[in-house]
Amino acid sequence: MKLLILDAGHCLSLALAREANRRTDTELVIEAGLELEVEGLAKQSPDAVVIPPLVRPMDVEPAAVTAHADAVERCVRVCRELDVPLVWCVSDQLYEDGFDGPIDEHMTPEPRDEGLRQLMAVGHQIREQHPRHLIVRLGPLFALEGGGAWLGGMLDRLVCGDEMSAAQDVIFCPTSADAAAMALTGMLQQIQCGADGWGVYHLAGTEPVSAFAFASMVRTQLATRLEGLGQSILLGELKALDHHHVQPLRRVLNCRRVLQAFGVHQKPWRLEVGRMLDAWCHAYHQIDREGGA
Repeated sequence: MKLLILDAGHCLSLALAREANRRTDTELVIEAGLELEVEGLAKQSPDAVVIPPLVRPMDVEPAAVTAHADAVERCVRVCRELDVPLVWCVSDQLYEDGFDGPIDEHMTPEPRDEGLRQLMAVGHQIREQHPRHLIVRLGPLFALEGGGAWLGGMLDRLVCGDEMSAAQDVIFCPTSADAAAMALTGMLQQIQCGADGWGVYHLAGTEPVSAFAFASMVRTQLATRLEGLGQSILLGELKALDHHHVQPLRRVLNCRRVLQAFGVHQKPWRLEVGRMLDAWCHAYHQIDREGGA
């Protein structure tokens, strides 16, 4: 299977590259940006084009959201012309107001924010005009490197002693970029082998948690690991924020459909964070030892 991945520096693109490197049945072609040309796509002839999500669209400049939406629209036109399957990943922030219970795929987001509405319009266009598509709604992605990596930046700030703030009344399911890459590759491999699984899916980690509780766990686990390595570092403090004073905002994606269609299980985010922390602390300790040698 040959995949064309756009936005090379994105944390999900890097995770897909790692996943492809450990397999013998997946070949990747990676483009730096989000631009597709008919001639180039015809020459590369991939089995699918994968577009990583715009990370935290509610928190970026409106111009960035518009630019992403426009770029995806152009990709849709090119993929339609050549009948190349398209995979578009989107942030769970499309569910601007959240829901009291787990959010199923049939619960179409109805955001008020203009930028989010632009992204929704692109999703409608894909569903109506390009049958061979996957739209994958993801929980907040975390990784150690790449655009939107979140966890890597958090660790860097903590060891630098910077104060950080996080909402304690926004509940979501953090999603490992590596786990998402593994799931997407598996889904596309099954489709390549004849599975009729096009459509919209939710993909997230297990165990809903607040942004503040997630950051607190990361800080505690980081301190424990660094102490075990003999590193005495005063980590930055965390500050809890409240944005929703009546009741917490919940964006908890129900991922049963991806399990039923492809057998993909949600990965516990705690295990994924632990694995990434081990790797980060090992690298940090090695750099410290070499610097002191």
